[in-house]
Amino acid sequence: MSGPDGREPGARIQAVISDFGGVLTSPLMDSFLAFQRASGVPLAALGQAMAALADRQGKNPLFELETGRLSEAEFLAQLGEQLSAQLGRPVSLQSWGQHFLGQLAPNPRMIEFMRELRGRGYRMAICTNNIREWDALWRAKLPVQEIFDVVVDSAFVGHRKPERRIYEITLERLGVAPAAALFIDDLEVNCAAAGALGMTTVHFRDNDQAIAEIERALGSPPPADGRR
Repeated sequence: MSGPDGREPGARIQAVISDFGGVLTSPLMDSFLAFQRASGVPLAALGQAMAALADRQGKNPLFELETGRLSEAEFLAQLGEQLSAQLGRPVSLQSWGQHFLGQLAPNPRMIEFMRELRGRGYRMAICTNNIREWDALWRAKLPVQEIFDVVVDSAFVGHRKPERRIYEITLERLGVAPAAALFIDDLEVNCAAAGALGMTTVHFRDNDQAIAEIERALGSPPPADGRR
């Protein structure tokens, strides 16, 4: 029988899985607002364009981009064309990635906390919805190889959060059962999906809140061979 948080009674957490954008970085909304300022495209119009493309094509172009089934160039061309029609003026999105990633700053406190957890013996992973063409760019924002044993990027595995399979892949690569993993994300829907699989979850809202909840959830240190 599982406990109220989905974990088996007595289960000890051996691995910590963190989202990238919005947890290990500044809030994603800051980047969207930077894009809005640079392009003059209101965020509401961006959302409407995404919805229109999804309705017309029968699939969400952002989801296709984040699972590697659509290239960044194809995505930006489709979205730019739709926005141009909606706004009645030419809209070019070629600088979208530059503005978005340029505004995305590392979150030093959470990064150092992740480093500390690794030093305490936990297996460490990043599970991120991302874009194939951005791989080297986002990795350059933090010491990925120094801290994390596993990186699961939606654009390379063909599944995105909150799909069950991306969590399963992360657990498989870590070599732990769901009850032995703690998952951190800034989106509640992603945490809910991880929790349904049996992981302990922390919905990141700010550094103080998240670190306090993580420490409470971890409770005791992992087994001596937890990092294998």
